[in-house]
Amino acid sequence: MARRLLVDDVLDSLRERIVAGEFPEHAPLPGEHELVSQYEVSRVTVREAIKVLHAQGLVRIERGRGTYVNPTRSWTSLPAVIQALSTQGDPAQISRDLLEMRGILECGAAQLAAERIGPEDLAALDAQVTAMEEASAAADVEAFVRADLAFHAVVLAASGNPFVPVLMEPLSAVLAAARAETSAVPQIQAHAIVEHRRVRAALASGDGAAAREAMAAHLRQTAEDLRRYVTHA
Repeated sequence: MARRLLVDDVLDSLRERIVAGEFPEHAPLPGEHELVSQYEVSRVTVREAIKVLHAQGLVRIERGRGTYVNPTRSWTSLPAVIQALSTQGDPAQISRDLLEMRGILECGAAQLAAERIGPEDLAALDAQVTAMEEASAAADVEAFVRADLAFHAVVLAASGNPFVPVLMEPLSAVLAAARAETSAVPQIQAHAIVEHRRVRAALASGDGAAAREAMAAHLRQTAEDLRRYVTHA
């Protein structure tokens, strides 16, 4: 157990240093002896931490030469990718990328949810839209974002596919931050309330194709609002 904790400590530290840019793309990591000295751990501990970084795509091991940092596009660790983009990426591009990802996942989830949603789910959607309206009237951006996120969480869960909400969960923090930026604009709040009501109506109809299109229309409106009121690009 103690060695496992040491491995995790070294792993977390190296991952943070890579994400922070201390070791940029294609740069070598310090050698094994140097890492052993830096972290005051055994070679086995260092090797296990490097193996995990390699398995997550953050580094590549070149036999006889050393360990080198991979480009971000090669990483398979979602937390590392999120952290890197959040600290080094272009906020406007991150928002656009998030909307594209949401379109891939949430439109399909809405289609499934229309076929499986129950009265309790619909009541929960109504409650969140009402909470959005009340938060907007009170100029409470934090409460507005909470209700917005909760609405979408209901849709994801109502898809009936347990993998769908699990896939979205690691992005919850970055999605909340993106929502806080856009939801600070009153016009965007007004548009969001209208679009959420349309999504709710489509879900209640039981028409999967209509629900998919309603969610897609909502995300298109969000993308347009982002361009018009936030990025001006």
